[in-house]
Amino acid sequence: MVHTKINQTDYEDALFREAEGLELLRDALEAAGVTDVKVPRVLSVTEKQLEMTAIMPQRQSEALLVTLGRGLAAIHNLPQSRYGLDRDNYIGLNPQKNIETDNWGEFFADYRLGYQVSLIKDAGLRRRFEDMLKSRRTVLIDWLNEHCAGPSLLHGDLWSGNVLFDGDNPWLIDPAVYYGDSEADLAMTEMFGGLGPAFYEAYEDVRPMTAEYPRKREIYNLYHFLNHYNLFGGSYLGPCENAFALIERL
Repeated sequence: MVHTKINQTDYEDALFREAEGLELLRDALEAAGVTDVKVPRVLSVTEKQLEMTAIMPQRQSEALLVTLGRGLAAIHNLPQSRYGLDRDNYIGLNPQKNIETDNWGEFFADYRLGYQVSLIKDAGLRRRFEDMLKSRRTVLIDWLNEHCAGPSLLHGDLWSGNVLFDGDNPWLIDPAVYYGDSEADLAMTEMFGGLGPAFYEAYEDVRPMTAEYPRKREIYNLYHFLNHYNLFGGSYLGPCENAFALIERL
């Protein structure tokens, strides 16, 4: 069966970037020897539509959450050579800016938080957040670099809606891939309720979380809350304010 996704963005290359992300995830699963986590196979892609393997979603189970946790950790354990990505792609309906770099903290401060802040339409709020980032930029960069073990391939948009289960396997869909701190993916899974204890326990059996994960989670999810604020408005401002307050306390 074939699933056809229509390009509903304003960007002609959006589906091409998504297809590339799916293939990067597929290659990583193969390199890690993971056979029980799946990625839709890209059948064809144009500016207007992406044809790929159809998935028949069913309810998740604890066993499949364990499979997903172990598989994601295996992807994250693959050694990578740099942070970022060699081309821009998309996070939801917004552009995701990328460069290749060996400085994770600088990349996240500038190309994740800084870029999303630059999209804020409210000039007063944008200036306030820009000033906060500028004043804490060096501290934030140093702290992120200190607590990152190295680059991993990230799904990039790993909330629960982008994981499907077909009864036999978990499937990863709708990626926004780049190379970064593995705990940025874990943080996103918790943004809208989490994937359940079995997932996190299985992940940690393969790749233990750092002691700073609770604070990193709030800072990494600031990127997604800023993106949601820029796309959908006011209800996402509070979590942004809370995360900036945490950055000011680093």
